[in-house]
Amino acid sequence: MSATKYVSDFPIFSVTADLVVLTIRDDRLCVLLVKRGGAPFKGGMALPGGFVQASEDIERAAYRELEEEAGLKPEDVVLEQLRTYGAADRDPRGRVVTVAWVVLTADAPEPTAGSDAADAMWLPVDEVLGGSPVSLAFDHAQILADGIERARSKLEYTGLAAAFCPPEFTVAELRRVYEIVWGVDTLDPGNFHRKVMAIEGFLRETGNMKKEARGRPSRTYVAESGVPLHPPMRRDRR
Repeated sequence: MSATKYVSDFPIFSVTADLVVLTIRDDRLCVLLVKRGGAPFKGGMALPGGFVQASEDIERAAYRELEEEAGLKPEDVVLEQLRTYGAADRDPRGRVVTVAWVVLTADAPEPTAGSDAADAMWLPVDEVLGGSPVSLAFDHAQILADGIERARSKLEYTGLAAAFCPPEFTVAELRRVYEIVWGVDTLDPGNFHRKVMAIEGFLRETGNMKKEARGRPSRTYVAESGVPLHPPMRRDRR
């Protein structure tokens, strides 16, 4: 018996996965952007992403786009769903709903543009959203702003700052991540050290030492990235 075909009374729309991929390069928080190779917004800058295939899970689509656009595999990143954006006019091609994701990674490689992009590049976040902002396609400026705020907030309550660090890192390297992502000049080294060492289960000493730019070699640690921070690491909200 053949399968019954149903005609829906509801409108059909497309679904995309868009990625806010963040890393630290040259002591600056950077985001991966692509130059669009086709319409709409041909030649414009956008977040990496693409349409979800008919038989594809949305999270799988996010990982696929991440590998195509940034050369990053699931084990290279921390990926977290941000939110869904579904304004009726967000895409001039028709009704398109996007599920956006925040992606954190350390030591990201130079990107290679995917099949539907003319170029791909890492750009500092403060330049993209700063005083002379980069014009982004669709509603990607809002998605990027939301993604950065999510990353900054997650650093307060979880150990996700370690996602920006090498596998083994010093407390000074971890402190620098907080300063860069939060956009603060300098966190007091002694106070920061006391706070992170007081958080049970956050850092585990490796037994190794690492030579830093200044001073004596420092102990290195690994982190449980998803561990809740009690007390949280509060940022300066001035």
